[in-house]
Amino acid sequence: MTSAPELTFIHVPVSDPRVEPLLRELGHEYSKRYGKDAHAEIARYPDDEFTEPHGGLLLLLLERGEPVAGGAFRRYDLATAELKRIWTHSGHRRRGLARRVVAEPEREAALRGYRRIFLTTGPRQPEARALYLAAGYTPLFDTEADPESIGPLPFEKHLREGRDQ
Repeated sequence: MTSAPELTFIHVPVSDPRVEPLLRELGHEYSKRYGKDAHAEIARYPDDEFTEPHGGLLLLLLERGEPVAGGAFRRYDLATAELKRIWTHSGHRRRGLARRVVAEPEREAALRGYRRIFLTTGPRQPEARALYLAAGYTPLFDTEADPESIGPLPFEKHLREGRDQ
């Protein structure tokens, strides 16, 4: 009987070499979906916005320390953290890893005193939209409207202070 590989979150800076392959694949996929180079958008925020004490980049590790998914949050305002760069490597999807990647920054943000999570996802990312709805996020847009007519799709979730989500 083969046991499931152990999954572990570690905190690393954006400059950690294990982050680059995930962000590169993320940029390629966004560029393909939207028909323009998305790498500049991914690099838009300075790395220090994702470091302690206000933010954090979290990598999900799987088998032999290989990064398979990750996510980050940054300070949006004093009470709100913003999720960014939520990503699962294409070879590891459909395993529930994205739900774990979303839950871990929520937990960390609550521990740091944030009371709300805010995020946006693109109109051509139906998987992300479904993920956030399933994870209890409230859409801040008309869900019946054509996503392309809205642009970035905003969501929010209120956190319970200092508790797991």
